Amino acid sequence: MTLPSSQFPDLRDRGVLVTGGGSGIGAALVEAFARQGARVAFVDIAAESSLALCEKVAAQTGQAPHFIQADLRNVEAVRAAADEAVAKLGSVRVLVNNAARDDRQGLEAVTEESWDESLSVNLRHLFFMCQAVAPHMQRQGGGSIVNFSSIAFLLNMPEIPAYSTAKAGIIGL
Repeated sequence: MTLPSSQFPDLRDRGVLVTGGGSGIGAALVEAFARQGARVAFVDIAAESSLALCEKVAAQTGQAPHFIQADLRNVEAVRAAADEAVAKLGSVRVLVNNAARDDRQGLEAVTEESWDESLSVNLRHLFFMCQAVAPHMQRQGGGSIVNFSSIAFLLNMPEIPAYSTAKAGIIGL
């Protein structure tokens, strides 16, 4: 039995930007916002799964999300992705920072490079995407920013120290 989905009229025609939207939780978010009638753009590094998602969502909703391929570790790419989303959607009133990667690496194996990589993928881009989108939201009279974190930082998991640190940082942000 399929239950009817709830409809939220305030999302109809809203510009929504999702990071890490090409797979997993991000793809579910893209699909759910599209089903609400939102104008959706999403950023992901993986083209193949992202393009397949666009086709799937278009077939199901009649409206294809706009895929922006970008490496969120690059701050200029983050800024360019925000600008592209605003240009394509007309405005961004909802930003969902979802992109993350939990590479497993024990405390003794962490290097400067792997630490910086993890914080770049899991924390830094959230701030810079907020910084890039906030002025557009302010011009539109407001918006919502949702930054996804994880309970990983509460669980004392020794195999993901950098990831856990980044997720705690998101709470602070």
